Amino acid sequence: MKLRHRIPAVAALLCALAVSAATATAAPSETPESRLAELISSGLHTAADGRVPQPISDTGSSSGSGSGSASHASDTAGEGPEMSSYLAAFGYGLTHPDAAPPGSNRWDCVPGTAHPNPVVLLHGTWLNAYDSFAYLAPKLAHAGFCVFALNYGRSGVLEGGGLGPVLPGRYGVGPIEESARQVSAFVDRVRAATRADRVDIVAHSQGAPVADQYLKFEGGGEKVGRLVTFGGTHHGTTLLGMATLGRIITNLGIDILGFYQPFIGPANIQQAVGSPFLNRLNGVGDTVPGVSYTVVASRYDEIMNPLELAFLRAGPNATVDDITLQDGCDQDLSDHLTMMYSPRAVSIALHALDPTLAPNRVCTFNPWLVGGGGGL
Repeated sequence: MKLRHRIPAVAALLCALAVSAATATAAPSETPESRLAELISSGLHTAADGRVPQPISDTGSSSGSGSGSASHASDTAGEGPEMSSYLAAFGYGLTHPDAAPPGSNRWDCVPGTAHPNPVVLLHGTWLNAYDSFAYLAPKLAHAGFCVFALNYGRSGVLEGGGLGPVLPGRYGVGPIEESARQVSAFVDRVRAATRADRVDIVAHSQGAPVADQYLKFEGGGEKVGRLVTFGGTHHGTTLLGMATLGRIITNLGIDILGFYQPFIGPANIQQAVGSPFLNRLNGVGDTVPGVSYTVVASRYDEIMNPLELAFLRAGPNATVDDITLQDGCDQDLSDHLTMMYSPRAVSIALHALDPTLAPNRVCTFNPWLVGGGGGL
């Protein structure tokens, strides 16, 4: 398996093996489920990179509630070094899983009049605050923002968090509803410490639906001014269509998720397109009144696809700026993880938070997979 598939692909493979074995031993080959799998398979096509999606390999659609999963959030401990490469930050995060992104979580920070809203950073699935924001956080701090980050959705293997937590610092695996409540408590701490009425949120990947859940159902709409997301799974992801079979069967009342939820954790299951969680989340509209949204997606995102699923439609008294990272800058090759190490992405975040800081979008080469902050 190529390195670029990284942990998500490894877990997907494990789940495929588990589900295949379970279905093979639990039911005859001519069950309705197997015929449905054959039907779905006939409609799936080889991806551009040669991969063939298999419907039996599924991230499912359980809402996460009642799954028996327990998760919690934690503060970071000390600041890690600034990094320009995602791979380097990932390696540091394995040995320092609770490090704070540089420039963040300085609880004595006093917001200035130019930037009265503290910025809260939300990492994604199987990631942590440090390896997600070791490049962006110091840029925000140097620009004069008070920056804060937490590790949410922490859940071990025995608590139902999947295999991701076998590696240190693999957080964001617990039910998204629980993660949103953890974010709510953290935001209240930030507001109390900084005496700010509102915060701004910058979220990556799963951090987007966590923020959406917080805004829509945990009272965050009155406490957030701006939401900036990168590769956000606002409407879920097809993961090359591999969620199809499990989603359909589960929604029909045949709970096959028990075969493989332990491998990937409830947060991944909730991010499958069409899951009950996402249906509830977006059933009230994409946005909440009074919040300004900036949504960034990359054409080279191998996790959040198709790209259009990341975008939002503005509802009453909300604004949405949907941005494709490569529009006007073909040389930015950022994928799902390295977009957080893209100078162009940083300039977009700065502009969204304060247009005077970055009136023009930076355009530099940013290599796929490695991420080099504009160079190797």
